[in-house]
Amino acid sequence: MAKNKDPLKVAKKQTSNVMKKLNVRSLGTQRNYARSLTLFTQHLNLEKSTSLRNATQSQALQFLTDRAASVGQKQLDMDRQAIQALLQHNGELEASQTLEVIKTEKDEILQSRAYTRNQVELIQESQSDKHSLATRLAETAGLRAHEMGTLLPIEERAPDFREEHSPFRFREQEKWIAYTVVGKGGLCREVRFPQALADELEERRLETPLWQTDRDIPYKTRYDIGFGKQWSDSFSKASNRALGWSNGGHGLRHTYAQQRIDVLMHHCPYKEALKAASQELGHLRPEITLVYLR
Repeated sequence: MAKNKDPLKVAKKQTSNVMKKLNVRSLGTQRNYARSLTLFTQHLNLEKSTSLRNATQSQALQFLTDRAASVGQKQLDMDRQAIQALLQHNGELEASQTLEVIKTEKDEILQSRAYTRNQVELIQESQSDKHSLATRLAETAGLRAHEMGTLLPIEERAPDFREEHSPFRFREQEKWIAYTVVGKGGLCREVRFPQALADELEERRLETPLWQTDRDIPYKTRYDIGFGKQWSDSFSKASNRALGWSNGGHGLRHTYAQQRIDVLMHHCPYKEALKAASQELGHLRPEITLVYLR
């Protein structure tokens, strides 16, 4: 009878074989790359049933997106650099190509907490029209700040399908209007808004798409609404004016997660509710959504 192999030992062996082929001169960088690639290898072996040498750009971005919830920016950048070197070596990336820079969510997650409906209403009343609308959209669909700049009706852009969807996803939102947003790791996912909110959004549709830059990243925006750092700053200032404190706009994702879990558990067990809410939020693993439920 075959013995079960130690996943960590398997990952370390695969990493060691790859590291011999990468042109990394610094001993310190070699150690850092080896640690990052070992974690990535374990992810591939356990989650994707594939090996390091067959890693793809999509799998790399999924791994980094997951890591963004638990590590700081310095470690996340090291992981990205190590995986980028691997993908350039195996031909998945050209020598001049780079992996998308993923921003950490760790600090935001640890510092943010959910808002009540009344608190969100008070914040909105202290914002300009375009930022107030963005706040309602973020609360209703659990959007990240930059995702408001990527909104597009689902008829104009199809979402990605990186995993099997939960049958409980969007339960009690079946008649809502479907849009898509592009989140971390380039994941294009479906989000939904009630008809009245979708109508209000469409009233602010631009005749010609407008390129705008947020945190040095260009976005082709279709709506005259707040997004990115400008919206985040507006939200924090409005929250401080209205409430005397702010948990940041990211706290609206906590609000969404907690409200959706309550709704979904009327239709399915907790584990299934967690999976559905995770997919709605654009998390690729339900464990990450657990942090939002504190």
